[in-house]
Parts: sequence; structure tokens; C-alpha cells
Amino acid sequence: MKSAVWATFAIFGLNGLVFASWAARIPAASAALELSSGQMGALLLVGAVGSVLSLPLAGLISARVGTANTVRVGGAAAALAAATVAAGLQFQSVPLTGAGLFLFGSGVALWDVAQNIEGADVERRLRRTIMPRFHAAFSGGAFLGALLGAGLAAVDVDLPAHLVAIAVLSLAVSLWIPRYFLPVAAPGHAEQAPVAGGRFSAWREPRTLLIGLVVLGAALTEGAANDWVAKATVDGLGSSESVGALMFAVFVAAMTLVRFIGGGYIDRHGRVRVLQASLGTSLAGLLLFVLAPNVLLAGVGAVLWGAGAALGFPMGMSAAADDPRHAALRVSVVSTIGYTAFLAGPPLLGFLGDLVGIRTALLAVGAAVLASFLVAPAARERAGEEHTAILDKDRT
Repeated sequence: MKSAVWATFAIFGLNGLVFASWAARIPAASAALELSSGQMGALLLVGAVGSVLSLPLAGLISARVGTANTVRVGGAAAALAAATVAAGLQFQSVPLTGAGLFLFGSGVALWDVAQNIEGADVERRLRRTIMPRFHAAFSGGAFLGALLGAGLAAVDVDLPAHLVAIAVLSLAVSLWIPRYFLPVAAPGHAEQAPVAGGRFSAWREPRTLLIGLVVLGAALTEGAANDWVAKATVDGLGSSESVGALMFAVFVAAMTLVRFIGGGYIDRHGRVRVLQASLGTSLAGLLLFVLAPNVLLAGVGAVLWGAGAALGFPMGMSAAADDPRHAALRVSVVSTIGYTAFLAGPPLLGFLGDLVGIRTALLAVGAAVLASFLVAPAARERAGEEHTAILDKDRT
């Protein structure tokens, strides 16, 4: 069990590093291709389409071939995609870069859903809240990726060379680490009993869809920061590219810290109270970042924004997995809703950014955060289900 826990930490961390290595240097990619915010948003939307097409299938694929093999396929696709994007940037080819981003989105979608299903299974077997720490590993990897991006930008290392190195790392680690995942349950295992109504019945469950809405707001605020904090700092505050990358690193560092310590607060105060406090803090930080007149105050806003955005996504995954019999399909549904916002929302902000500036455009995220706040009670622990009753007994 211990090896499965550490393997899950490692695969979340690598996923974050791979994603942030690209996200932190979006301004460099935009400059290399000579694209405006709206044009870059359209290019990012190509990657989002790849993810949206793969996300609904990821849970079914994981159930068929296992989470370990799904992560391997996703990691290999992401590695090939990074190399393709590097080639597109090297030759200043928007179509080739777009093809790479489409493949990148597809690979990351498979990888993300599979790692969340694995994390939910590990959390159930441990019988304590640990999902936020897995997402802390993702954020920690993203923090390292952001610092790497800032450092390489500061010393003028070409983005294509950076992406090729990341492709090699992604391929090697994603093929190796999943061998330590939990063993696949035998067919007919009670925890994998089929859901009445078919494989897509989870899409008709009101509670699952409301949890998806909670995760949508949390994912959108996180995704908007990942894609646009660096560029908003550069464009809105007149800062350098390296300062923009560092602002992104500050956001990720705050998110990582809160995810690491958040499990204890969830166990003591419950999901709903922690969710509402988190979403409120995220909204306050977003407003401060957008309205701040200087880099220092914007940095304070980024800290609050990151801290508030930390727990929404992992709590949504845990809520979807309350019943182990239906966890894989429900986690897949909630992941699909969340990642659609995470990946498709930020490119749309780019189009709005062409009209009002990307920093001001981030205010649109506040509406989604408010909606998530209002439906947060849907994530309440399901005390009536057998598994959750066991958890409650163990915690008391």
C-alpha cells in the first residue's frame, strides 16, 4: 500500500511539472508565433478540444485496461505532443503547434482522469482524506515547472529545447512509475459493481452533476491562473517575462501549501465549510490580483487566489468517489466537467482579453466561482452509504 501511495504522489507531481513547463512559458510561445491574446487563445482552444474529446472516455478506458496502463498511454501521448509543439515553435508553424497541443490535450486528459481514479481508490483504502495531498503533489510539480520556466526564460533558453527535455522525462517516468499502482481488482469485485442504468447513468445523477458544477468553478479559476497569470502580469503590469513566470510560481506555491495541509481541516470541519471558505478566498484573491496597481499587491492577490483555489478540485474528486462501487464512473463525470472548464475556459478568456485586456478579462471567472459557492452543499459526505458510514466510524 505504501508503494502505491508514493507512486500516486509521483505521477501527480510529474503531471503538474509537465503541464506547468508549458503554461509558464505561454508568453514565449505567443511571441515566437507572433500571436495576439485572442489568437493564442484560439490555439490553446485546440488543446482543450483534444481533452474534451478524450475526457468522457477516460473513465471507461481506465476501467477496461486499468489506471496504470491509461497513465502510460497518456504520458506517451503527452511526450510525443511536447516534441511536436517544440517542432512547431522551431519552424514557427501554427498548424504544427496546434496539432501538438491537440495531442497534448488528449494525452493529459487520459492521464489526469486515471490518476484521480487511482488517488480516490488509495484514499478509500486508507480511510482518511489524502486526495488534497495528491493534488499538492501536482501543484508542487507545477511549482517546479514554473520555476524551471522562469529560470530558462531568464537565461534565454529556447522553448523548443525545453519542451524536448520535458518530453523525454515524461515518457520515461510515466512508463515506469505506474507499475507500483494498486493491483487491479478481479472481475466481479464488489467495489466495481456495474451501475444500474448503464455506463453513462452517472451523467443523469443530480448530485454528481452538482459536484461537477462545484469542481467547474474551482477548475476554471485554477486553469485561468495557469494559462494567464504570467501573461496578465506581463501585459497588465508591464513586467518582464521572468517576473510573469515568477507570479505564476507564487500562485502555485500557495496552492501547493494549502493542498498539503488541507486534509486535516476537511476531516475536522467537513467538505462544505472548507469548500465555501476556499471559494470565498479565491474570489477575493482574484479581485485583488486584477485591481492591484502594482506587482507587490498583485502578488498578494495571487497568494490568496492560489490558496482559495487549492481544495475545490480534490474535494470534488473525493465527493464523487464516496461510494466505491460507482467511483470510477462518477469520478470520470466530475473530471470531465472540471477539466472542460479547466482547459476550455482559459482560451475563451483570451478572446475576451483582446477586447478588455487579459487582466480585466479574468474577472469573468468570478461568476463561476460564485456559482460553485452556492452549490457547495452537494459535496457533503454521503453518510447514508455503507462506505462513508465506515469512514465516519473510523474517524470518531
